[in-house]
Amino acid sequence: MAEQAETLRRTPLSRDRILRAAVALADEAGIESLSMRNLAQDLGVVPMALYKHVANKDELLDGMIDVVVGEIRAPEPGTDWKRAVRGRILSAREVLQRHPWAPLAIESRNMATPAILAYLDSTIGAFRAGGFSVDLTHHVMHAMGSRILGFSQELFDADRRAGRSGRADTNPPTALPPEIAARFPHVAEIAMAASHDDESVLGQGCDDQFEFEFALDLLLDGIERLHQHGWASARRPG
Repeated sequence: MAEQAETLRRTPLSRDRILRAAVALADEAGIESLSMRNLAQDLGVVPMALYKHVANKDELLDGMIDVVVGEIRAPEPGTDWKRAVRGRILSAREVLQRHPWAPLAIESRNMATPAILAYLDSTIGAFRAGGFSVDLTHHVMHAMGSRILGFSQELFDADRRAGRSGRADTNPPTALPPEIAARFPHVAEIAMAASHDDESVLGQGCDDQFEFEFALDLLLDGIERLHQHGWASARRPG
C-alpha cells in the first residue's frame, strides 16, 4: 500500500488525476472537507501546482461532477425508450449512492456542466427516438425533475440537506409525541404504517430503493400512457 501511494505521488500531475483525487477525498471525508490545500496535501504537491490545471474551486467542483456523471452506464443500442430511460436513471442512482455529496453539488451549480448536459441530451434523445413529440418530452423532463439524475428530494431528509448519504445514522426515528399525533392524525397514521429499513434516509421502515423505483415506474407508466394517447399540451384541460 505504501509503495502504491508513493507511486501515485510520483505520477505526473494532470487535470484528470486532480479531479479523481478530489472525488476520492469528498467520498471519504465529505465535500465540506475539500479544499485546495487538503487536496494538494493528498497529492503530495504544493497548492499552487493545482492551479495550473484547475482555475479555482468552482472549476474543480464542476470537473468532479463530470467525473461522477461519467460513471453512469449508457443503455445498450436498440433498447426501447422505457427500458433505456429506466436503466440509465437507476444506474445514475447507483453512482450517486457511491458519491453521496454529488446531488447537492449538482444542485449548487448555476450552470449545468458539460457531462450533465450530455447526459440530459441523451435522455431527451431516448424519448425522441421513442416517438415522443418535443412538446410531451418537454413536460416529461419537468415531471421527472432531479429523478432523471438518480436522486430526489424526500420529505424531512435532513441527512441529504447536510450532504451525507443518510446511511451512517442507525438511530431509530423519534415517535411523534401523542399531542402531535392527535393533532395530525393522517401524518401519524402513515408514520406508524411504514415498516422502515434501518438504512433508509426516511427512517426505519421505508426501503429507499423500493420507494425510488416505485415513483420512477409510476412516472414512466403514466408517461407511456400519455404518449400512446397522443397527448399534447395544447389539448390539456383549462
